Amino acid sequence: MNDPKKPEWMNDPLLADIDPIKLELLQTLVFESKNVSREQMLPFMMSLAKRGNVKNTSFTDAETEIIVTVLKKHAAPGDLDKINKVMAMRRSKRN
Repeated sequence: MNDPKKPEWMNDPLLADIDPIKLELLQTLVFESKNVSREQMLPFMMSLAKRGNVKNTSFTDAETEIIVTVLKKHAAPGDLDKINKVMAMRRSKRN
């Protein structure tokens, strides 16, 4: 069931089995990072990761793939490039 208080992407049925705390963490990343300069991005990401660690939040590979699929469906064309680059960097680090 759609929650009108949530952003549209968070109501996607593919996300039904993902912990809402994880989705809120991602929402924070998306909106708070828009106002972060390039120089401030690393401290910002470290702070966000620390918040996730405090809440014992981590994402499985399957959750990550589902979330990326949903984000791509709702992303602006310029954001698609960013998502694809991040995912390519993630894959290259695993190899």
